Amino acid sequence: MKKLSQKEALELAVNTLQKNGALKENALPLALGIIDAENQGIKSHGFHYLPIYCLHLKCEKVKGSASPKLNAISNVAFKVNADNGFAHRAISLGMEKLIPSAKENGISSLAITNSYNCGVLGYHTKNIAKEKLIAIGCTNAPASIAPLGGIKPVVGTNPISMAIYNKGDVKIIIDQSASVVAKSEISVRAKSGEKIPEGWAFGPDGKATTDASVALKGTMAPTGGYKGFGMGLFVEIMSACLTGSNLGIEASSFANDQGGPPGTGQFFIAINPEKFSNTFEAKIEKIIQSIESQEKARVPGSKRINTYKTNINNEISIKEELYDKIISLNK
Repeated sequence: MKKLSQKEALELAVNTLQKNGALKENALPLALGIIDAENQGIKSHGFHYLPIYCLHLKCEKVKGSASPKLNAISNVAFKVNADNGFAHRAISLGMEKLIPSAKENGISSLAITNSYNCGVLGYHTKNIAKEKLIAIGCTNAPASIAPLGGIKPVVGTNPISMAIYNKGDVKIIIDQSASVVAKSEISVRAKSGEKIPEGWAFGPDGKATTDASVALKGTMAPTGGYKGFGMGLFVEIMSACLTGSNLGIEASSFANDQGGPPGTGQFFIAINPEKFSNTFEAKIEKIIQSIESQEKARVPGSKRINTYKTNINNEISIKEELYDKIISLNK
């Protein structure tokens, strides 16, 4: 394993993205997301994904020179055109308006269009929640989940996230996709030749499979059956229909170099609980205590929050093979 300091890891991510065509102002927000994913223990969205980002820069599936534009629709509604660039910069730009608007007005919204894979959705809601706000976010993805009774994908894994601040820190991060697992988890196993657990995915014939490579050619299993598809459809409407972005059935893959920019979208809502309730903090604390008082129970997001707190002061480990590949992308 190659070990890098936090600073070295961030510099490696930024430099690699720049070397492959991204302007620094576009590379840095994404690199920060990569490092955050590593520190949360979400390796599938960390350095593992960096070569794919570089591939997409090279084939122009994502625009390295993108210049996102913000439009203030009203004092509580904002929209950013990501210009087919990295979602992270567009979201960061939008948050500059979303957060103060929510603090002042009680609630505010942000739509992102002509966007791209936003990585760990909970990273973005966490950044909003740090400002003592309730954060809700969703993003659509290339179609990979078929409706109940069908075999052709209609919606993507389409995650939804909520993050809650309480008593000095972000205490709850709900971040879950409409599928049983994120598609990136299957991609990781396909590359290593590892089988996937039963119930994760279906092959092109609609039959369950444990072969990761076959699963990537088929569809993802929705979490909770028809309820998972319904959740994915909800996110599709909010993230694509409402923002004017590509539907999952229109978007190109996040995983290869085929097709043009995916043009997917994101939607965020920020709420200032102080404007609505003077007992919000106490009630959140009561919920947390009711969960933590049970021996084997844990608050959603607590594992990644605690992992982050441990890892933020430690070196980041990268598999030698992956590190060598990243170094080769800098030549």
